[in-house]
Amino acid sequence: HGHIVHLGERDCTIQRRRQKLIEETPSPKINAHLRKKLGAAAVNIAKIAKYYSCGTVEFLLDEKNNYYFMEMNTRIQVEHTISEELTNIDIVKEQIKIAMGKRLSCKQKEIKFVGHVFEFRINAEDPSNNFQPSPGKLKYYIPPGGPNVRLDSACYSGYVIPPYYDSMIAKLIIKGKDRKDAIKIAKRALKEFHIQGVKSTIGFHLFMLEDEKFLNSDYNLNYVDDLISKGCKFKGKK
Repeated sequence: HGHIVHLGERDCTIQRRRQKLIEETPSPKINAHLRKKLGAAAVNIAKIAKYYSCGTVEFLLDEKNNYYFMEMNTRIQVEHTISEELTNIDIVKEQIKIAMGKRLSCKQKEIKFVGHVFEFRINAEDPSNNFQPSPGKLKYYIPPGGPNVRLDSACYSGYVIPPYYDSMIAKLIIKGKDRKDAIKIAKRALKEFHIQGVKSTIGFHLFMLEDEKFLNSDYNLNYVDDLISKGCKFKGKK
């Protein structure tokens, strides 16, 4: 109400079958100049469309750092959590306030981007079998905790993952002082995440966190598919 702000970018490059596995912010692949241009472009799109409420503008980036508008998702997306942790702004709360006719709680210059944040999608899938769905009963569900670890989930020991809907079990959100620190915390949290009864993507996340291309941010949209096609020796925890 009265103005539009952006909460930074989210890098959603790590995907399988065009479905996101890991999201992070800020993106390790863009510089401050491009970051500023992307933010301004997103705000301008919302202004021109006279957009009302929360939304996400999606861009594609090529090897020469040229960016291309894809679409605007007129909703709060799954990975909104990392924007919340980076800015300390409750996006759902802001959306409700907008619906109530209230003004935004902050202006662009007041928004602080602090640290580095990952979201790991913990899905009931078998990474060793081309990410085939793995529905079933969670015999044990013991999530991690501790500082800088956030978990969004409705699951519990005894919960049944149905075969009819999305296979997500939980969203594991990790914040560090920088990317290296966030990866360190993520490794610890993923190792402490125990699920029995179904296959999950926990082990594959740990596998990627040890991969040189991931650590060096040297990847594109085909990264996960390339790992699979090259016969990566994945033998992680279930």
